[in-house]
Amino acid sequence: MGLSWQQGPLGGHSVGRFLVAEPLPARLLFAEPLRRRMRVRFGGDWIADSEDVVLLHEPARYPVGYFPIADIAPGVLQRMETVTTHQDLGKTVWFSVHGGKQDAPRGAWQHTDLPIYAGELTDRVAFAWRRMDAFYEEDERIVGHAADNYHRNDIRSTSRHLVVRVGDRVVADSHAPLVLYESGFAPRWYVPRADIDESTLTPADGQTFCPYKGLASYYDVAGVKGGAWYYPDAWTEVARVRDLVSFEPDKVTVLLDGKVLELEPGQQVSPHGVDRGLDVDEIAPTRRV
Repeated sequence: MGLSWQQGPLGGHSVGRFLVAEPLPARLLFAEPLRRRMRVRFGGDWIADSEDVVLLHEPARYPVGYFPIADIAPGVLQRMETVTTHQDLGKTVWFSVHGGKQDAPRGAWQHTDLPIYAGELTDRVAFAWRRMDAFYEEDERIVGHAADNYHRNDIRSTSRHLVVRVGDRVVADSHAPLVLYESGFAPRWYVPRADIDESTLTPADGQTFCPYKGLASYYDVAGVKGGAWYYPDAWTEVARVRDLVSFEPDKVTVLLDGKVLELEPGQQVSPHGVDRGLDVDEIAPTRRV
């Protein structure tokens, strides 16, 4: 999402291009100061706390925060024998992370032989998001992955005609959908429940978190698995789509003003599910309207 994910300018499927005389390299990494206090919790302990995190944007990956070693609690990192090679950043050593009475092998890494142009990451360590208990900005838990400074959501009303079908069955027919424009994604269309044949919707197992919209639940649509999703308690920033339903154009037929929508290249999402040890009620009260 945002700068380097999906169809963002540094992603692998950008819909735009830089207006320069020479082609850019196939891969461009971008590092910048996060300028937010970030903390990491593991095993009941605060193991890292820094106002000097560097955020790395790497093509087709979620952004990752790199902490100065000096801002990591003593005894947290135990170097492993595992060494890998990053295609752009060179030799990478791995650590087992210790907190409380817990250990997380390969829970953190450091690039130790950086090329000269990547000096911003010198003496910095990144933590594996799904191996840690939680990440925070100040006192608020951040879910899914580190927040992308370039990510935003805009929601607009429209009177365009949106129809959803499964075979010959009409699932939804609306002249009042909302369109959500999200950085790096094609527009997503959300339909009021009054315009949906809810007998076609069957709750599906599993939920995922979006760091920008909240907890998503899913529906099977007229027998099509995972054909739709909704945010039953969407966060304040996107409250207008709360409890509206969006349909996957690669799983069911979605027509906008008679034109069939298709999932655009690079639009597949890599769902991370609910973060390790996350209590949904822990974050919901602070993010509601």
